Amino acid sequence: MTNTKIASVRAQEILDSRGFPTVAATVTLEDGTTGWAAVPSGASTGEHEAVELRDGDKARYFGKGVSKAVANADGELAKAVKGLDAGDCAAVDRKMIAVDGTENKGRLGANAILAVSLASARAAAGKTPLYEFLRSAYGIKSSEWLLPAPMLNVINGGKHADSGLDVQEFMVVPVGAPTFADALRQGAEIYQILKKKLAAMGMTTAVGDEGGFAPKLKTHAEALDVLTEACKGYDVRLALDCAASEYYKDGKYFLEGKAQSVAEVYAGWVSKYGIVSIEDPLAEDDWSGWQALTAKLPCRTIGDDLFVTNPKRLARGIKEKSANAILIKLNQIGTLTETVQAVTDAQKAGFSAVISHRSGETEDSFIADLAVALNAGAIKTGAPCRSERLAKYNRLLAIEAALGPKASYAKGRAFAAPAAAGR
Repeated sequence: MTNTKIASVRAQEILDSRGFPTVAATVTLEDGTTGWAAVPSGASTGEHEAVELRDGDKARYFGKGVSKAVANADGELAKAVKGLDAGDCAAVDRKMIAVDGTENKGRLGANAILAVSLASARAAAGKTPLYEFLRSAYGIKSSEWLLPAPMLNVINGGKHADSGLDVQEFMVVPVGAPTFADALRQGAEIYQILKKKLAAMGMTTAVGDEGGFAPKLKTHAEALDVLTEACKGYDVRLALDCAASEYYKDGKYFLEGKAQSVAEVYAGWVSKYGIVSIEDPLAEDDWSGWQALTAKLPCRTIGDDLFVTNPKRLARGIKEKSANAILIKLNQIGTLTETVQAVTDAQKAGFSAVISHRSGETEDSFIADLAVALNAGAIKTGAPCRSERLAKYNRLLAIEAALGPKASYAKGRAFAAPAAAGR
């Protein structure tokens, strides 16, 4: 009989895909089973996210070191969780939240807490596929196994690149593919076609933080036009991540260097380009604006900085109808249990839940299993380029193969007309 009580925690400072430090942890159980996990880090972060603890020592990694977070994982957190049953993920997470004692996990660091949270779950899973363990651990009652539609970020702007584009991500969503494998194939082919088209225009095909191209295009319409051209012949739709807090100044939204009514701009883009979702179209605290825009646009409006994977902020958004979908990022809230709660709360309210990576990623593919465990229906994990992005896509290919006929591909389910999803 296996013993899933936690025996020890060992954390380490490693580097993410942007070359900055992050936290990884290994949890060892009393029966010798181990679980490893690494925490991502964002470039475009919301003000209300859980606090990522950095050292602040300018002589080391320009102040971005995480040795304090590592010490907290090895010290207070390890002591707190020792002897707990790793299979009771909620109990492990509650204990760490209590030990930290702050609303935003700022004392010990959300990066330290999350590393232990994820590594503990993976250790408890043992030889059981992680997606199966997560579904069982959190009592997810579903006989369906849903492979998520990939949202492939093929043109980078905003803080993810120096392209000059205000909108942060231009994504391709293969909504008509019969399987996840075929969806990924379509996305990868479009990526290569886009590369050739940009090169033919004399544009650079160097990539941004998430693997998408960063061409020096003059307007957003130009980016949407070339992307639409690259998608011809494929049953795909486009999606955007605006990260609008980055171009919100003094109560106004500045696109392409001038103040604009972004609601009108977005409505035009949705109509012309058939966009299925817009993430963070407005600033993170513009609640009334979100409510009005969601009522106006016939596509999914996804709250990222608005909700920061926080069940409390999500509850307000559900009540006020401030959006109709939520982006889910583990490190925004800092524990697996709170992340699962945000997804299940959203789904109960008819919101779509999109599982997401961060711009600073690692080879850890945890979010792929999480998306399948929760039947999320959509996942954002960058372009079909760079191994820290491909690790998630390749894991989903392996899950689809392992599940065989028990699995189905979500297609456009997460992007169905909001009215049809309980709006």
